Amino acid sequence: MQILQIIKQFLNSKIGIDKAIGYTLLGRIVQAGGSIVSLSLIALFLTKEEQGFYYTFGSIIAIQVFFELGFNGIITQYAAHETAHISTYEYSTKESERIAQSRLSSLLQFCLKWFSMLSLGLFIVLLIVGYVFFARYGHGANVNWETPWVILVINTCFSFVLSPIFSFIEGLGKVKEIAKLRLIQQLVSLIILWSMLTLGGKLYSAPLAGVGSLGVTMVILIFSDFRKILIKIWNLLDKWKVKYKNEIFPYQWKIAISWMSGYFIFQLFNPVLFATEGAIVAGQMGMTLAALNGVSGLTISWMTTKVPVFSKLFAQFDFKFADSLFNKTFKQVLAINLAGVLSLLFIVFLLRFYHISLGERFLPMYLIALLGVSIFLNQMVFSWATYLRCHKKEPYLFPSVVTAISVGISTVILGKLFGITGLVLGYVIIIAFMKLWEYRIFVVSKKLWHGQ
Repeated sequence: MQILQIIKQFLNSKIGIDKAIGYTLLGRIVQAGGSIVSLSLIALFLTKEEQGFYYTFGSIIAIQVFFELGFNGIITQYAAHETAHISTYEYSTKESERIAQSRLSSLLQFCLKWFSMLSLGLFIVLLIVGYVFFARYGHGANVNWETPWVILVINTCFSFVLSPIFSFIEGLGKVKEIAKLRLIQQLVSLIILWSMLTLGGKLYSAPLAGVGSLGVTMVILIFSDFRKILIKIWNLLDKWKVKYKNEIFPYQWKIAISWMSGYFIFQLFNPVLFATEGAIVAGQMGMTLAALNGVSGLTISWMTTKVPVFSKLFAQFDFKFADSLFNKTFKQVLAINLAGVLSLLFIVFLLRFYHISLGERFLPMYLIALLGVSIFLNQMVFSWATYLRCHKKEPYLFPSVVTAISVGISTVILGKLFGITGLVLGYVIIIAFMKLWEYRIFVVSKKLWHGQ
């Protein structure tokens, strides 16, 4: 027992793993470990052309960022700010608490209605854009993609409506509980995905895995305490409301543009390569990015689980403790991310050294290393942006737009002139240059907002 206590204390104090991070991290580990199995099964049971469709599906589905517009992160922050002034979800006799209760209720009702309407537009856009793109550029691949694409779009739209509920509950301080739920969702998805790939499900595998995990998640939400809490909050609505036009929109439009810019920064590679180099090269890029994003997703947990904490601290003007917590978390994020990127490079090296076929499904080693550098640098700005956005402000609007335009132009032009090497090299140079500007913004904004 004493040894376990020592281990627990070490993980908490030195590495920063509390319960919220623990469950989130476990989910990421399952995702990362599951990705290794998934990558192997994809290489074993999908052709190189089907692998290209598989990963390009994900890049087209990412168009949903143009509908989400960064609202999920905002929901968590605003819910956390109101929750900081609430001690109960029962009707309060204190006017100050009643105001916070009513505003929290109005936020819940607004985001559910908003996402429900947006999901209809998302369905139409994804269905049409995906069909036109794959029909035009994938006609010679002899791949059955039409029905899997429809199933994937339908599931994406239902998940889109469910996503603000997760974000809202996290804002209530239930980060650990949502992490548990996402862990279950991830396990169900992986089990179905592996089963379908092994049984010859081809491109149906991922869409049906999504349907299964979504169904399990909805059942858990309906029969858990989450439903009771949400109903109580829903019924707390009074005359005080969070006004979207006056409070959220002045902040969200900046976040929205940053998120839309993110599509051109992170998701444009696969569609461009699919159209110019073919499905096989797009598949190699997709598998490489999937592995690197797995590393990134693992380390992101250290920072994202702190969003409700940072938001509450800022609502209480406790900047000193917030800064101290961020600095400690930031060091942990960078150390673990670097270790993850180096580990991935070593694994791919071993796969190729021993002539294991999975190794050939990735990009060449030098391109993986270059993309690894960009992943490490992006962890920095992600951490800075997460911290600053908890102030209900968006200081990275202009840099995001400049980066998106630069990367978009670089991807199309250099990719066409110099192939995938030019595409990747141009991207990494732009990302490295932008970090100098983004760090300056972080330092200046923090001093200005904290009165330092």
